[in-house]
Amino acid sequence: MASQNVSSEVPLHTWSDNPITGITLDSAGLLALADLEVVEERTALTGSSTYLDTFVLCPGMHRQQHATGVNGSELPAVAALTSGYVFRVENPATVLFLQKIGKTGHLVNAEVSHVPGIKAAWTELQSAWWAPNPSFISSASYLAIVALTMGTIVFVTLSGDWWAFAILSILMLSRICNIIIVRRRSQVGWKGAPEPGVKGDLLILLSQDRWIRLKGDVDDLKAVISGQWMREMTFGEHSMTVTATMLVYIDAALASNAQQIGQIALMVLLLLSAGLLSFSNDRIETFQMFGRSIKAVGQAKAYKRRRDLADELIGETGREDWAIRLGMINAGSDSKTDQGVQVMM
Repeated sequence: MASQNVSSEVPLHTWSDNPITGITLDSAGLLALADLEVVEERTALTGSSTYLDTFVLCPGMHRQQHATGVNGSELPAVAALTSGYVFRVENPATVLFLQKIGKTGHLVNAEVSHVPGIKAAWTELQSAWWAPNPSFISSASYLAIVALTMGTIVFVTLSGDWWAFAILSILMLSRICNIIIVRRRSQVGWKGAPEPGVKGDLLILLSQDRWIRLKGDVDDLKAVISGQWMREMTFGEHSMTVTATMLVYIDAALASNAQQIGQIALMVLLLLSAGLLSFSNDRIETFQMFGRSIKAVGQAKAYKRRRDLADELIGETGREDWAIRLGMINAGSDSKTDQGVQVMM
């Protein structure tokens, strides 16, 4: 009878001391060093980084400052259908979103608009902790990562695995360093001369024959296309980035000290967070940056030839100089203009 009174429950901290035999997970921390681009893509698609990202621990988190390269070095040619001027999209984050919504052999219509603010103080506080996202699925996936990280911290604490707790704390410290630097670098800078009240209509030629027509106020278009998204790092910021990167490598080296249950928790956290963040990025339907937003409108229209698209837009705009400068048509003897045949890249 006495044996029946003995509780059969094993405390969590006691269970964690009994590793699963035949499995070695001492290299679990190396997962954090995988060069995944999910964190870089998230930074680009949201235009910055928030302090809530501290709880988003994914492989490749140490490469967040490389978010300016997520466009694959593509800076597509752009034609202003209203003026005929040809230039480039200089913002790599905008290019990434346009690549995301583009479709080969189709013209995708998109609009850029100003995001209204409620109160300056509230807007500033909100943007520091939360990146607005109209997609419920994307937001829910992101919040699931935050909840998963918090749950993992509670789990390793209750299990008494203080090495695992320290490892998670180091990863979060690295994330905070990168978040601060990204927020400092992604401030509104030069965007050209203001043109209030002027409407713009742009045709953007992406690689793989993806065509985007972007409309909106000229000042809003300049905010997301012209100038710099993230400026170059100062010496202090670069030093802080190096420190944050080394913290992730140190973390990988220390992972072998954690108990096996802590190592399993770390692996599950990194793998699930990467999958959820990738899913969240994929479901982002509106791009926001510098108080402006871009979203696709209507259905993409297919064209058999690029020339068909050019002829249709020439007929709509009443001018062909932009098509000549983009190289979509040749300048004939009967053309309205024979200037600027070269594409400005």
